[in-house]
Amino acid sequence: MTYLLFVLGLVGLSVGGEFLVRGAVHVARRLHVPALVIGATVVGFGTSVPELLVSVQAAMSGAPDLALGNVIGSNIANILLILGVAALIFPVPLRVAELRLEFMVMIGSTAMLWILLLGNKVTRWEGAMMFAALIAYLYFSLRTSAGSAPPEPSEPEAMPLWRSAGCALGGLVILMVGARFLVDSSTDIARTFGVSEAVIGLTIVAIGTSLPELAASIMAALRGHSDIAVGNILGSCIFNVLGILGITAMVTPIPVDPRFAAFDIRVAAVAALVMLGLAFAGRSGRLSGGILLISYAAYLVYLGQG
Repeated sequence: MTYLLFVLGLVGLSVGGEFLVRGAVHVARRLHVPALVIGATVVGFGTSVPELLVSVQAAMSGAPDLALGNVIGSNIANILLILGVAALIFPVPLRVAELRLEFMVMIGSTAMLWILLLGNKVTRWEGAMMFAALIAYLYFSLRTSAGSAPPEPSEPEAMPLWRSAGCALGGLVILMVGARFLVDSSTDIARTFGVSEAVIGLTIVAIGTSLPELAASIMAALRGHSDIAVGNILGSCIFNVLGILGITAMVTPIPVDPRFAAFDIRVAAVAALVMLGLAFAGRSGRLSGGILLISYAAYLVYLGQG
């Protein structure tokens, strides 16, 4: 049964990613909103729902390290793993001029998180401040981009808006169910082979909650919508810090383990700066994608040895 759930999880991620990307593309066309913005908001935030559920539940269950580790680990996975895989499939254009706001918010939110981790806990007030910053980002992003995309040529077979939105929402639901199946089954398989709980938490949970982002980005790259893949990664990184950690801290203050400020947030910051550097270079090709994946593998090896 465990292996069946594993297979069903993989199928769910593939099917869900296909529907989410297809629906998001049609919504962007109908509303004349750039696909980059749809990727950074609807797709990026939507695929971060698993991280939100895991972090809130972990904090309320007395496992603050899991909540923080999930946020930081997911951001690291978003850039090193997901961007790396997407770049291996299809060179990903990173146009810094079109993504100036997103990169500024991602770098700024990472710096804000680093500062907060230097304290003993993330308070409710600090959580509210992060959530307010998220709302401000959404407002400016949508205000400056609405209607800025050139109208698409007439498409007689294009889906109506309600069907496009339903397709995207249905794909998101399938993604979440598939990720749940895959995480639960992978955890059971790991335990069967005697892998420690610590390693399971640092690898399967962090990567598992990022599977929707991975699936959506892969499907976007395969369908030639690399701008949605880029927006997904940036939007997810922003939402992880400002949205997930902000909401979690508002629910319950989060004690901070010094190790996060000493090492993990530094890895996340370097990863964010590397993505910014690739953006100035113009795109992330297969070589840089391979380097990102090797870097992520080295990070996981370090965690396993720790």
